[in-house]
Amino acid sequence: MTNFKPLTLCLFLQAIVIIISLPTIQSRSTNFPSKDEKLSLIENTCKKTPNYNVCFQSLKAYSGTSAGDVTGLAQIMVKVMKAKANDGLNKIHQLQRLGNGARKALSSCGDKYRAILIADIPQAIEALEKGDPKFAEDGANDAANEATYCESEFNGKSPLTKQNNAMHDVSAVTSSIVRQLL
Repeated sequence: MTNFKPLTLCLFLQAIVIIISLPTIQSRSTNFPSKDEKLSLIENTCKKTPNYNVCFQSLKAYSGTSAGDVTGLAQIMVKVMKAKANDGLNKIHQLQRLGNGARKALSSCGDKYRAILIADIPQAIEALEKGDPKFAEDGANDAANEATYCESEFNGKSPLTKQNNAMHDVSAVTSSIVRQLL
């Protein structure tokens, strides 16, 4: 009976050590990148784009998401594209309500931004989900072109320059990130 107590105590202590270590063991076995790994992925990916600052700032704003690879970063950038397209379309509607004299150009730009939201962004989302990055790249390039075409509608006096430049830049960055998947 006297040998039974040390053996029980030893088994009890081993069980406590295992229970305490279990969360550490489980967290090491997951495939989620650490914050430093995410930052490194973002930096390395953005260095391969035409606009590092736009890329880095856009992706860092979504740093809480679980993007652990380049595909995930591309998906985040498509969300940024969608936000920029909505910003542009909202600005167009605001200018139309104010009765800005460039009605024809604003109407044309509205069509372009709607095309981005209805066609280009869904195309990019679906292509990334299906693992077909070429079509995602095409959608991002189309969105960049639409913003450029909108800007040219005003012959140098565009009230949408800020929105068009932002849309073009995030779309070009998205296209560049997607190209890394090819």
